[in-house]
Amino acid sequence: MSLTIKLTITPRVINLNLHPRQRTKIPAYSLGFRPKPIYHSNALVPILDSNKQPRMSQASVSGSVIKSYLIEPDGGVLVDVIVPESERGSKALEAESLPKVRLAKIDVEWVHVISEGWASPLKGFMRENEYLQSLHFNSLRMQNGTVVNMSLPIVLAIDDETKKNIGSSKDIGLVGPDGDLLAILRSVEIYKHNKEERIARTWGTTAPGLPYVEEFITPAGNWLIGGDLEVLKTIKYNDGLDHYRLSPRQLREEFDRRQADAVFAFQLRNPVHNGHALLMNDTRRRLLEMGYKNPILLLHPLGGFTKADDVPLDVRMKQHSKVLEDGVLDPETTIVSIFPSPMHYAGPTEVQWHAKARINAGANFYIVGRDPAGMGHPTEKRDLYDPDHGKKVSKHGPRTGKAEYFAI
Repeated sequence: MSLTIKLTITPRVINLNLHPRQRTKIPAYSLGFRPKPIYHSNALVPILDSNKQPRMSQASVSGSVIKSYLIEPDGGVLVDVIVPESERGSKALEAESLPKVRLAKIDVEWVHVISEGWASPLKGFMRENEYLQSLHFNSLRMQNGTVVNMSLPIVLAIDDETKKNIGSSKDIGLVGPDGDLLAILRSVEIYKHNKEERIARTWGTTAPGLPYVEEFITPAGNWLIGGDLEVLKTIKYNDGLDHYRLSPRQLREEFDRRQADAVFAFQLRNPVHNGHALLMNDTRRRLLEMGYKNPILLLHPLGGFTKADDVPLDVRMKQHSKVLEDGVLDPETTIVSIFPSPMHYAGPTEVQWHAKARINAGANFYIVGRDPAGMGHPTEKRDLYDPDHGKKVSKHGPRTGKAEYFAI
């Protein structure tokens, strides 16, 4: 395992009185954690200011106030395009009167991602200039000249008939697969969907058999439509797992409530195994040795689209719960939450997106494993990507270098 440090953290002045824990023996290795029942809902205690509003930059400790040590979101501001409850009625009436675009399930997942700020500073589906920057440079240049990471295009495809129905309208309504109004897309721009270029630049190959391509790009329309989103209400899936789907804002509030002076994130799309547990616990140990007093683990399984032979989300979440229940990971220093992004399996290109999204949630450390976001070549008996390239790219990607990486 190698460690690359790329960020100088502001000196810490917080004295956190952590209570010693009993040691629990686990076969083959020892962990300094006491097993406790895992919480089956993430009961958050929001930090409120005098106006009863959530406070992002400060936390209360024994009646005093301390500054949050969480890393800033990419671009400096956490995007939130969910319409306030007081405006939902009028916005819904307006959406009813607009031309409509019906979303597929995968599009709803991307609306979810954008709406909560995972893709900050992106405020909607990409217009052409954003799409081209993402596709060719893996980044976006903001109006003030700064560059933020954006390695995956986040776009909405439409067909010829839908384009015709939209006509010259500058605003459209977005409708879910079941016909419910989800959002308004403002100041829209429609441009050509060059599928071959998108596939080649995102995956580095146009070989047949790429799961995301076959399911969502090949059958998609020949046009892309971009614009700013106004989402009418928080996206819910009603699958018994919504309490795990914490937004970047909720996670930041919880990290502050737990008085975290470091946050390290680990993404999985399959169950936790013994090697994962050793890696996560060893990372926490090393952070303590580096001088951090209360590093918090964000165990962050991917919850959007995955290929058919990956373990289903509900099974993974039950296993994650059991890992915490058995004390393999400590519930007091671990937050389990679902990352709502779909999976591309685009290797080094995609791992930058995974790291950037966790920066937006407050994580300043990211564990990069072997062949992150990779898969076997769809037509040949080999890995599609070099197993080490993901961690190498993560260290040098546009603006993901703001965080620090533990690599295996």
